Amino acid sequence: MNYRRIGRTGVEVSEISFGCWTLGGPNWSKGSPVGWGDVNEDEVIAAIKVGLDAGVNHFDNADVYGNGRAERMLARALDRLGVKSKKLVVATKVGWFAGTAEHAYEPAHIRHQCEQSLINLRRDYIDIYYFHNGNFGPGDKYLPGAVEVMHKLVKEGKVRMIGLSAYSEDDFERLVPVIRPQVLQSWANALDDHFVREGSRVDCLMEKHGLSLVAFSPLAQGLLLDKFDPRKPPVFEPGDHRRDSEKFGEKALAGLAPKLGKLKARFGSSTEELASMALNYVLSHPRVCCAIPGFRNERQARCNVAGAGRALTREDVEFIRETLA
Repeated sequence: MNYRRIGRTGVEVSEISFGCWTLGGPNWSKGSPVGWGDVNEDEVIAAIKVGLDAGVNHFDNADVYGNGRAERMLARALDRLGVKSKKLVVATKVGWFAGTAEHAYEPAHIRHQCEQSLINLRRDYIDIYYFHNGNFGPGDKYLPGAVEVMHKLVKEGKVRMIGLSAYSEDDFERLVPVIRPQVLQSWANALDDHFVREGSRVDCLMEKHGLSLVAFSPLAQGLLLDKFDPRKPPVFEPGDHRRDSEKFGEKALAGLAPKLGKLKARFGSSTEELASMALNYVLSHPRVCCAIPGFRNERQARCNVAGAGRALTREDVEFIRETLA
């Protein structure tokens, strides 16, 4: 496993790290599904062991993943495996789960969620604490107070690094100068890497502020693994955010299939080979410090780490980009 430094910090994370969204299982927020299909905890523990054995040192979580379930499951898994979590880089987030607060970024709510996440994770501090989205209320009403309490948590030693997860260039450009995060997070994969393309707005922002990006959805939620049959599109259970997504419908899968066929002819057709191709495509972007594929069992974890320590040639990267354009 190779490791990369987070921006200008001295903290290094494994290039392939593990995202814990799936651990939360089915979930809803404001009536919309925001979770995944349910998981078996014993299978999750076996998967985490595979990651640790391969050199994974960074796990990414959030309070809204099962409303604390994913944080608690990660803590139990590490405890059962006899791993001291202080040797790992553990991240979590605040911003989607509002509880009884009017807004998830009310300062008192942020502090409460930080304390609860520390309990859930069985830790004294959070290595990276992210603002989970760029919605700080009308006119950024909650932004000043949210930033103030976050920096207080750093001074108190409860948070080591502040992160910002967002979903638009406008949000990143507006918020980075105010929040002053040490790391950013958003999606990046071979189907959509516009945030990390050289010369993009976010790429220039990261260069200016000495930041790097943690890339979620590097496998495009399994679409790049050729695991879905266009003739029989997947049916996801209630609470799974993919349930009504057009990306997993017959038309979209049929359009993707011939492109995946070209990639399989060049890189191999096994799930391990496709995962390696997809993850290393994301890691070919110099400002990406790590990719965080999800996992739910040992098989998926082994596929995630199969590409560790490898790299694509410039020609490979261009082939992937042109094939999926």
